[in-house]
Amino acid sequence: MEFTTNDNALNDGQDNKPSRKKPMFPVNDQLRSYLKQHGREVKLPVSYKDLLQFTYSVPVTDKNGKDTYWEKVTYDMKEWNFIRQGLVEMYAILKTEGDLSFTKHLDVARIDYCSFGNSNPFRIRIVNKFNDNYDHYYIKIADASRVYGLELEHLLSPNRITFFTYQNTLVEEHIPGIPGDLFIKTYLNAPETNQIRLAKEFVKFNERCFVRLLGDMRSYNFVIDITPDIEDFQYRIRAIDFDQQSYEGRKNLYLPQFFKENYSFVELSLRHLNKDSIEQYQTEERTLMAFRLASARYRILKLLDIMVADSISTPEKTAQLKNELSAYYDSTTIFKRCNSMGRLVKMHLKTALRKNLALIPKIQSRSEE
Repeated sequence: MEFTTNDNALNDGQDNKPSRKKPMFPVNDQLRSYLKQHGREVKLPVSYKDLLQFTYSVPVTDKNGKDTYWEKVTYDMKEWNFIRQGLVEMYAILKTEGDLSFTKHLDVARIDYCSFGNSNPFRIRIVNKFNDNYDHYYIKIADASRVYGLELEHLLSPNRITFFTYQNTLVEEHIPGIPGDLFIKTYLNAPETNQIRLAKEFVKFNERCFVRLLGDMRSYNFVIDITPDIEDFQYRIRAIDFDQQSYEGRKNLYLPQFFKENYSFVELSLRHLNKDSIEQYQTEERTLMAFRLASARYRILKLLDIMVADSISTPEKTAQLKNELSAYYDSTTIFKRCNSMGRLVKMHLKTALRKNLALIPKIQSRSEE
């Protein structure tokens, strides 16, 4: 997908908005078996349903007094001891494989609930009582779309993600970084920001999302991770919301460049990168994805086979995406037999990475000489 031939929605008036409310899709038996096999299904001490039993909530505002769409919740004391202990143990499961010997100095500082969006998550703040250092994690409903999205991110992106499921509950680690919308307001034009490196990373992020069909990457659904490097900084854009993994029917909803909320990143990329540079970075990202796919091919194939037989969208959206991808690749045959979103993801990975996958044996043979 070329930046140079596609306008952002802010300029061309397109209605590039995802569905207002995506339904939850249950984790089926095949996906549950996969999660158990790969250590993702773990018995958890507290469930999402348990956390819904709060008695009171107050809005959480930022330092400027603006509503954050989160609410701080409180519980009846007879419920609190059970929830508090369970949440500390859950943090140990996420961080130390369930070693409870470190939990004696940990406590739950706050529980926040968000009723905005699809997943209605709880955000848990864990604090170290000795030094007041704190960390977060999230508890959500175990939606199959999100689980597929998290696992594909873990396997195909440069980022590793820790998450666990148990029955209808999903637990995710916190992904650190500056939210994209806040970065635009505060850091994008700061003198210390290396805009060329940031533009390069946005091109690569745009490519990753499209190849694995991760949708709704508006600026508030990803974060910017900044790492000091020799004489400058490196940037990594990381998705933090996986609800829209291969759900929508419009192809453009899988390309962050088309969302008006991301216009500043698109404009930055067009200003600092020429056509050849953009194509170079796209090829670099596809090559890296091809290596990851090849190295974890059996695990990814198993996941995609389960996804092919699963229902994670509507027939109408599936048909629309099939037609739009066929038009994009100028082929009426590649996606002809794709009757599910999982099959579209599988075929799109094969189609988008075909050239890169073909080069891997040649690269490996040269390294063995």
